[in-house]
Amino acid sequence: MSLLRIYALLGEAPSRCAWALIDGRQLTRGEGVLADLPRAADRVQLVIPAAQVLITRARLPQGARRRAGAVLAFAVEEASAAEPEANQVSWIGAAGDADALAVVDKRGLERWRDALEAVGLRAYEVHAEILLLPRAGREWSLAWDGAEGFVRTGEFEGAATDGGDHASPPLVLRMMLEEAQARGTRPDAIAVYVVAPAEGPDVVSWGRELAIPVHVAGAWDWRTAPEDAGISLAQARRRWRLAPGALAQLRPAAVIVGAALAFHGAALIVDWARLGSEQRAVRAQMEARFRSVFPDASAIADPALQMRRQLAAARHRAGLPDDGDFAPMIERVAAGLQGLPAGSLRTVSYEGGRMTLELAAADPAALRRVVARLNQAGLIADVTGARLITVRVS
Repeated sequence: MSLLRIYALLGEAPSRCAWALIDGRQLTRGEGVLADLPRAADRVQLVIPAAQVLITRARLPQGARRRAGAVLAFAVEEASAAEPEANQVSWIGAAGDADALAVVDKRGLERWRDALEAVGLRAYEVHAEILLLPRAGREWSLAWDGAEGFVRTGEFEGAATDGGDHASPPLVLRMMLEEAQARGTRPDAIAVYVVAPAEGPDVVSWGRELAIPVHVAGAWDWRTAPEDAGISLAQARRRWRLAPGALAQLRPAAVIVGAALAFHGAALIVDWARLGSEQRAVRAQMEARFRSVFPDASAIADPALQMRRQLAAARHRAGLPDDGDFAPMIERVAAGLQGLPAGSLRTVSYEGGRMTLELAAADPAALRRVVARLNQAGLIADVTGARLITVRVS
C-alpha cells in the first residue's frame, strides 16, 4: 500500500508544497506545485506543521467527545485565544482524567481542501506533525532543528517549543517539565531526534539545566515516519462526482428515458383532450334533450339538475308526489334507520328536497352504518356533524 504525505503550511497560499511518497520500502521525495503531486497513492496524509497545531486538554461530557464543530471549539476558546468559529477542533483521545483536543486554523485547512480538490485529491487524512514523532515508555520525545522544535509528551499530547541553542534548551521545555512535576507526570528522560541538517544539542548541558537525562535518539524526518504513526485529526471524505466518461455512457439511457417521458406526456395530453371532448358531447346531448322537453327554458346551467326540478314541478302540477318531497323521503329514511334503538332520532328538518337528521349519542360506527343503509335505499347521505346526517335525493 502506498502513502502520499503532503506538508501543508496553513498560513501560506496552497500553491506549492513538500511531499513524500512511501511505496513499500521505496521513498520518493519531492517539492513543487500541487498539480505535480503523485496521483496513484492508496492513502493521502496532510501533515500540519507542529507550530500550527495546538494540542490542549479539556474536560468534556461523554456525548461531546466524538463531535466536531462549535461544541468542541467553545471548549478550547480560552486556550486558543481565538474566536470559536475560526478553529477546527478534533477530539483525539483521553489524556489521563481529561480529553486531548487538537486545534487547527479552519480557514487555512479549507484553503488546502479546495486546492487539493482542484487537482483531483478529494480523500485524505489530516495529521499533526507532533504526533508522528516516535515515543518510548516514560520518555518525552523532542524534534530539534538546531534552533527550535517540538516535543511529544504523551500518546495524544505535545507542543511546539520556542528558541534554544546548542548549549541551552528551550524555555518552554523547562516550563513544561515544571508543570509535569506538579501533576506528578514528570518523564524519566528526554530523547532528542535531530532534524537534518542540524546537529544534536549538548546533552550534558541540557541535562544539567533541565535536571533530567537527555540523550540523542537519532535523526528524524516527517517523510520517513512509519505509515501507522500518529492519529488522524480529520478525514476529508470523497465527494460524489460523475466520472469523466460516465456522462457519455449514460447519454443513451437518458435519451430513452426522455423519449419515454415525452411519449407518456403526449399520451396523457391526448387522453385529456379525448375525455374533454366526450364530456362536451354528453353535455350537448343533455342540453338538447332538455330543450326538446322544455323548449321554453331561457338558460341552461345544469341540465341534469334543471331536468329533475322541472320533472318535480310537472308531477306536482299533476297532483303526483316527487321523490324529493317530504313524504316519500321520510318513508325511505325510516327504512334506512331500522335497527337503531328507540329514541335515537331526535329531530328531522326538511327544506327544498334536503332533509337533516339529528341522532342522539350516535358513535361514528353507528353513523357510518346508517349512511350505508340510506345510500342503499337510493338516497345521498352525508355526515355533516358529530350527530347530523344530511339526506337528499340522488
